[in-house]
Amino acid sequence: MLELIDSAKKACIPASHVLFDIWFCSPASLITIKKRSLDVVAMAKKTSKMHYLYNGKMQPLTEIYKQNRKRRGRSKYLLSVEVSVAEDEDTILAKIIYIRNRNKKKDYLALITTDMTISEEEAIRIYGKRWDIEVFFKVCKSYLKLSKECNSLSYDAMTAHTAVVFTRYMMLSVENRKESDIRTIGEIFYFFSDELSDITWIQAFHMIMKIFINTISDKLSLTSEELDKLLDAFLSALPKELKGSLRLCA
Repeated sequence: MLELIDSAKKACIPASHVLFDIWFCSPASLITIKKRSLDVVAMAKKTSKMHYLYNGKMQPLTEIYKQNRKRRGRSKYLLSVEVSVAEDEDTILAKIIYIRNRNKKKDYLALITTDMTISEEEAIRIYGKRWDIEVFFKVCKSYLKLSKECNSLSYDAMTAHTAVVFTRYMMLSVENRKESDIRTIGEIFYFFSDELSDITWIQAFHMIMKIFINTISDKLSLTSEELDKLLDAFLSALPKELKGSLRLCA
């Protein structure tokens, strides 16, 4: 994860926060990322093995939750506390936000952020984007052939293929925003996945030549005889492999 973050910073990719789930959430990762001038918004682990400094005592977030009065009503979160995250000699401030678990009414989830300048609502909103990212990769893998279409071992080829797949997703997203009926979106996934395989190289060349012929006819005002001579000269200069495959119409 840290190598990917360093690569992104080296490529001057702008970012203010790093989002991740409980698998990467630990005091060491929070502090290390903070040292890279980035803030974290993550799902915190509800475990007795991970402690935060609160009220002068190292304790797990489950115990911190029990010690405080919860917010009532329709608030987006139940509780918000400031803690210190410590690892060896390094210490940073963080905010733990307890929110309701929609799947279990009596349970709660805990978010942690090292950005002390944002509100609790903003931290919840930012973390909500992580699910959109998960859906994005799921769609790219399952529907847009991110993992199966290209089997090349070349880094450049894989980079190009990933760019093509992401472009497909962007085109679908734009189309999705334009359409009010979401039922029209389903088949578009498959159409965009197969658009390159539906046209052969010869067909593409044929289309380009038709545009070239029409352009010459309009711009140079050639007679049909002059145009035929020009095409014959062009065809005679082509390799033998192409001469039998191309069928151009003037």
